[in-house]
Amino acid sequence: MTIFTIGYEGTTMEAFLAALKAAGVEQVIDVRALPLSRRPGFSKNSLAATLKDAGIDYVHLKALGTPKPGRDAAKKGDWRTMETVYAGQLNLPEAQAEAAKMRALAADKKSALLCFERDPQYCHRTMLLREEGEGAEVVDLIP
Repeated sequence: MTIFTIGYEGTTMEAFLAALKAAGVEQVIDVRALPLSRRPGFSKNSLAATLKDAGIDYVHLKALGTPKPGRDAAKKGDWRTMETVYAGQLNLPEAQAEAAKMRALAADKKSALLCFERDPQYCHRTMLLREEGEGAEVVDLIP
């Protein structure tokens, strides 16, 4: 199974959609704790509508997002603290249930995990897939 990842930092909706379509992505799995964005079109409702118009499903798995202390650490470039906070998040029952759902969704349709960060090296989605990806091939899309 292949799971794609994509971040929308510094991109346009057109480039974002083009990257998804070029990879044949059928479903976007939003792993942001707060699916809001100052970037037009990337907040949950407008993003879901745009993806639907493009023939791509949208699913939000809130419990797989980074809690506020982790987001705050990431903004400061404190990756070690962010990882510690996120590891605690992944141990919660809700996160474990959503990780199982993520795997089932990705096994059913060609899926891309969505978060803000352009560089997957500095995003929790990399840690998520390392911990919960169970041998999936990971392909990072950079729009």
